[in-house]
Amino acid sequence: MKKWWKAIIISFAAVALPAMAAGDIDAGQAKSASCVECHGVGGNSTVPMFPKLAGQGEGYLLKQLMDFASGAREGPFMSGIVTDLNEQDMADLSAYFASTTHTPGAASSALLVQGQKLYRGGNKETGVPACMACHGPRGAGVPAAKWPSLSGQHIAYTETQLEDFANGLRANDMNSMMRDIAAKMSEDERQAVSAYISGLH
Repeated sequence: MKKWWKAIIISFAAVALPAMAAGDIDAGQAKSASCVECHGVGGNSTVPMFPKLAGQGEGYLLKQLMDFASGAREGPFMSGIVTDLNEQDMADLSAYFASTTHTPGAASSALLVQGQKLYRGGNKETGVPACMACHGPRGAGVPAAKWPSLSGQHIAYTETQLEDFANGLRANDMNSMMRDIAAKMSEDERQAVSAYISGLH
């Protein structure tokens, strides 16, 4: 339990650190033309394997771009794309996508009950905490701590990220928080909570 509180304190303390380059929304919109093919107009991807960026926290988006650039987060598509971006480009894109509004998703009724139970109450038997403890009851996340918004995200994308965290293929989470949680979740639980998250708004 102490580990979770330590991670939370560190995350909020990070807000006080010197800020990166300030992002310009208008400049970000102009630069986002090359992002449309995968992430859709305004960051509302229509392809399940590509995440919706619309309405995501600016700090979280910037961190992900920087992690792709540094290699802290691997991605077959993004790793090559970020090589053409400088720090200001990343800040501008992050500011723009954070300013847009995401389109709502829809939860699968077959998985709704199980997903809701896990998202809101966790699984005490296996030590999985409630997702809403960090991501909020509506999946809005905590922008100040760079904890992402999950609301309306594609089911396939969320499920893949949970699997990657569980297998250690994605490792850019603070203090291994998501890796520890996802590793304790069954495949059915990851599928159910991903479906539930898609319908959050």
